[in-house]
Amino acid sequence: MHAGIRAGLTAATVAGLVAAGVAAAASANAGSPSVPAAARQALSANDGWGSAGAGTTGGSAADDAHVFVVRTRDELAAAVAGNTPKIVLVAATIDANEGRGCDAYADPEYNLQAYLSAYDPATWGRVAPSGPLEDARVRSAKNQGLKVKIDVGSNTTIYGLRNARIKGGNLLLTNVDNVIIRNVAFEDAYDCFPAWTPTDGDTGNWNSLYDSITLSGAVNVWIDHNSFTDGANQDVDQPIHLGRPYQVHDGLADIIKGSDYVTVSYNNMFEHDKSMLIGSTNTPGVDVGKLRVSLHHNRFANLGQRQPRVRFGQVDVYNNFYYATDEDTFVYALGVGVQSQIYAENNFVLRSADTPLDAFVYNWGGTRMTEKGTLVRVGTDPIVAVNLLAEYNAAFDPDIATDAGWTPTLRAGLDPAAKVPAIVTARAGTGKLPS
Repeated sequence: MHAGIRAGLTAATVAGLVAAGVAAAASANAGSPSVPAAARQALSANDGWGSAGAGTTGGSAADDAHVFVVRTRDELAAAVAGNTPKIVLVAATIDANEGRGCDAYADPEYNLQAYLSAYDPATWGRVAPSGPLEDARVRSAKNQGLKVKIDVGSNTTIYGLRNARIKGGNLLLTNVDNVIIRNVAFEDAYDCFPAWTPTDGDTGNWNSLYDSITLSGAVNVWIDHNSFTDGANQDVDQPIHLGRPYQVHDGLADIIKGSDYVTVSYNNMFEHDKSMLIGSTNTPGVDVGKLRVSLHHNRFANLGQRQPRVRFGQVDVYNNFYYATDEDTFVYALGVGVQSQIYAENNFVLRSADTPLDAFVYNWGGTRMTEKGTLVRVGTDPIVAVNLLAEYNAAFDPDIATDAGWTPTLRAGLDPAAKVPAIVTARAGTGKLPS
């Protein structure tokens, strides 16, 4: 239970809510089908950074009493709580907002039009919003957060049954370890009340709170065979407010605050802007020596940026399929941030002719990266070998050094880049695991 909820309730009420949650989980378990073999699968040895340390087994050791079938937001929240080994089978479309619109979360003192008028840089200036309307926005955001954020405990496997979907929700893996998330379609984790940050960039930006999955201080996590998208609520369809797009989405799967030993494999991420942030601050601290992540056999399709953007971590990016055919939304793929050590090998890029090769790498203050074995194709033109880092270095200064300073050893086999489109198309995303 969120601390903010607990603080405002009596002990008796809290106890009642906890009991209700346990009862909901138990009810969800009633009549459960047999557990698919893939839901009991642990991450294989040597399959990326997630196999390091203690390894990632999730809830594979769960007994029958800790296998839950969930169909609602409250059943999901109750089932994933706690650290006992458990398997949580998502059996329906779960709407974390439970059909609520943004008006249901709005504080009585909040009004978007009044907010836009009050904090217009032409009159307010380029300083952070403050005062009653900003306070009301923060209270409104907290109201939504209490519903859409769902805390996941250690030793958990979340597995989607056929057509399983989590819509509008943000799974939080905070200071936990040993979690597996597989075969779930994540859709549209939108923020009703994004924050206006007038000092973000030259003209300010709107910034949102929620990712579909957020790892914060999480260790040994495997995110596999899921899909991620904004669905019908696309960023390109948002209005312009204060001269900037009204950004209601943040990341798809962000890995921050000292998270470590993570494998992200065979996912389908498409039609979104900020996809994956690994490391959220340029300040050395808890992230140093952590944020070791492997990304392999994922499909990154018509995304804007952060595929991924990295700070500090040793991040292995291999055998991924970059489908970058929408030049109007593409910004960059690989973001080289402060003290990052990206090692990119045998990836395949299908691009629009109007998406320049020197745009695939972007320098966010990083100094080194290894990239090799990349193949690129425009439409049905011939496939050509391209070094994307060399293309960046030829166009921009200063150069990024071409040696990341380490060599990956934990890999589930390295496929030839020419085979990546077929392999990833056939196997990435939901509905591809054996039942």
